[in-house]
Amino acid sequence: MITETRLLIADDWTDYALLDSGHLMKLERFGDQTVIRPDPQAFWEPARPVDTWKADAIFSSKHSDEDGGGQWEVRSPRAVDAWPMQWNNLRFTARRTAFRHMGVFQEHSVHWAFAQAQIRAAKAPVKVLNLFGYTGMMSLACAAAGAEVTHLDASPKSNGYGKDNQAQSGLADRPIRWIADDAMKFVAREIRRGNRYDAIVLDPPKFGRGPKNETWRFEEDLPELLDGIRTLLSDRPRFVILTAYAVRLSYIALSQALGDRVSALGGIMETGEMALPQTGADRLLPTAIYARWHAGD
Repeated sequence: MITETRLLIADDWTDYALLDSGHLMKLERFGDQTVIRPDPQAFWEPARPVDTWKADAIFSSKHSDEDGGGQWEVRSPRAVDAWPMQWNNLRFTARRTAFRHMGVFQEHSVHWAFAQAQIRAAKAPVKVLNLFGYTGMMSLACAAAGAEVTHLDASPKSNGYGKDNQAQSGLADRPIRWIADDAMKFVAREIRRGNRYDAIVLDPPKFGRGPKNETWRFEEDLPELLDGIRTLLSDRPRFVILTAYAVRLSYIALSQALGDRVSALGGIMETGEMALPQTGADRLLPTAIYARWHAGD
């Protein structure tokens, strides 16, 4: 297996822009809405003083954790709770949530495009399992490229948003199963059923709860989940994508943990950081670490 270190920059957006960052804050444009949100990694000097930033809404929280709750302060009469956005041919709804998220993790567009290229290059039908799938952008990207997708998230609300996004994108006829379940339990059941997947995507949080109050702790549960992922891979797998944020780990740790399971398959392991480019500045905002394996053919 060949290992490559790469920095993935999500620079393929027209409906999103990182306008400024610094002093632990970031100013962003999502479609026609601008927001200010905390960011623990933006501890450099902003291009303009933070107190001069103009936004439709600002998020404040007493929690340093990126998944910590807080509240939004509306600063403009043009602010709305939800609004349409687009990435390539995929249409979806952005929204301000109580956990500072916006209904989309825009830095993941680097993986959406990668997955689409892998699926389109395959010489056979591709079955994809998308774990911790949130509002479904990866699932939509894979389905749009021709894959059969199983989407899993513990939140029925997130799955509902994903179904809405599927309809908005004109993909209602594409095969996507939307499942609300605990990832560990679902993977174990799929193994017992003998189901297999050609591609698996997982974007687990640092901490989470399943629909029946099951707990997920990244460092404790990831090794077992990766063992299950390896068992679920088909005889001719295409790719596996693993991302992580808000954890005290290096991308090297992710790469080696995933590599333990897939090195016998050969292929290529790419690993490194993900980042967003700042408009008009030679500056990147790091967002997550990743490891992704593909067959390389």
